[in-house]
Parts: sequence; C-alpha cells; structure tokens
Amino acid sequence: MNLSEYRRALQGISGVHVTAYDTAGEIDQALTSRIVANIAAAGIHNIVSGGNTGEFYSLTFDEVVRLQATAIQAVDGKAAVTAAAGRSIREAIATASLAKKAGADGVMVHHPLDPFAAPHAQANYFISIAEAIDLPVVAYVRSDAIPLADLVRMATHENIAGVKFASGNTQLFSECVRATEGTEAIWICGLAEGWAAPFYALGGRGFTSGLVNVDPYRSLAIWRALEAGDYPMARALVATIAEFEKLRTKYNNGANVTVVKEALQIRNFPVGQVRLPGLVALDPADRSHLTAILAGWEERKAS
Repeated sequence: MNLSEYRRALQGISGVHVTAYDTAGEIDQALTSRIVANIAAAGIHNIVSGGNTGEFYSLTFDEVVRLQATAIQAVDGKAAVTAAAGRSIREAIATASLAKKAGADGVMVHHPLDPFAAPHAQANYFISIAEAIDLPVVAYVRSDAIPLADLVRMATHENIAGVKFASGNTQLFSECVRATEGTEAIWICGLAEGWAAPFYALGGRGFTSGLVNVDPYRSLAIWRALEAGDYPMARALVATIAEFEKLRTKYNNGANVTVVKEALQIRNFPVGQVRLPGLVALDPADRSHLTAILAGWEERKAS
C-alpha cells in the first residue's frame, strides 16, 4: 500500500482490535485472529493492532510483536494494518521494524506517558520516530498541552501520515485544521464515534473505534453518514450507541476496554479478562446493563 492509499484508509475508520487471552492469561492467537478477520470482512478501512483497546501497555514487547503478526495475517490484505508502537524511542523503532517485516502498512505511535515529558519535546518524540522508520506514522496525541506550532510541525512532517487527536479541546482542534489548510495533514478524531460529528464539522476526517470489535456495521453506518454530511443521521446513529460508550467511560475510562471485552463474551467470544491496571471485570449491575444494551441492538436489528 502506497502513502496515498494509506492516507485514504486513515480517513475511514481506524478499528482497534482487542487482545484475546486464554484461560492461562496468554494471548489466544486463534481467537484474536478470528476477531480481526471479522472486523476486516465487515469493511473497516484501517485495523490498528496493539492500540489501547488491545491493552498495549500491559503487553510485553514480544507479545506486541506476536499480536501484530497475527493481526496482519488475519486481515489478509482486506484492509490497511497499522501497528502500534511506543514507550522508549528505541523500542518504538524496533517494533516498527518488525511490523514492517510482517507486512504492516503504517505505525501508530502512542502518546508518551512520561510524567516529566515537556510539551514541545513530545512533538520531537513523534518526529524522531517518524524520521527513523520506513513506514508512515500516525501520531497519537492525547494531550492538549503540545503547542499549536509543534502540532502543525508534526502534522506536516513528510513521514507523518495523520494525527490521531484524542483530546476534547475542540478549539485547539479547529486551530490545528485551520493552520494546516492546504497541506496534506489529516486530523483524525481519536475519541471514537461519539465525538466524530463535531470533529468532522471542524474539518477532521475519519475516526477511531473500539465498537468495531462488537458491531462494525454500526460504526460504518456512522462513518457513511458523516462522509455524506448527513449530521442528523449521524446523531441518530450515535444515539443508539450512547449508553454503550457511556458505560466505557466509567472509572475515569477504566472500563473502556472492559466493556468491549465483556460485550464480546456475552456474544460468545471468550476473550478473557482485562489485565491490570485496567478494570478486570464489570460489576453485576454494569454487566446486566451491558447485556440489555446488546439485546436492544438485536431487537432493533430484527425490526
């Protein structure tokens, strides 16, 4: 996949797949492969392996590498595959190198979590990795502390294909879009379906999704509505998933991955529990609520 094709994929849905574990707590490659294959078969444009929904920070380096090789094989050319990398610069470069050998189309670099990271140095972190690897980079920005000039410097770098903007600071987002007008910069909604409409209205393209693990067709319907500029339809579709997404935000987003994995379990995908320090499992009341949400989706689908 060339850079232009990859950029087009980023303007679609970047679906972040879960990591399934067996009863011993090890990666279940067969089940993970099945989940990824389902996402690709549905028509999701870009599949992200080793993202936050995949529990990147609880995985070892070797586990990340094996997970991504599994995902690339499962996609089988049906979608772009973006391998996630992060932590130290050297580790990110090593992950990217192995991902390229396995057949990845790009690399998403996680936001640096160092508590002493300087705002402008965070931009340099992304750029340093982009300049050291042979795959296009998606910079995953989770903070609005990086100055506008540095965000623009990142977004317009020749090897940064897009910026996954995961802050609710819509004013800063709009300034980023305006400041890069006329360039090839792509600003992606990194806060999933619920934020996609306002980000699109401000000039964003594409969005990330964990929902695709459970119901990729709902995500695709929202994306099509946004691409058509049909905001009333997009809002109506987002309303159908609002309770699901709200449940994921519990415990300061600690339930984010837990809700997705338990939804899969309810639908007979035994993906295992979330590793610590994520929320290992939902309490009975929240699981009952999740079961009712999924049942409601099936009822509406049947009608």
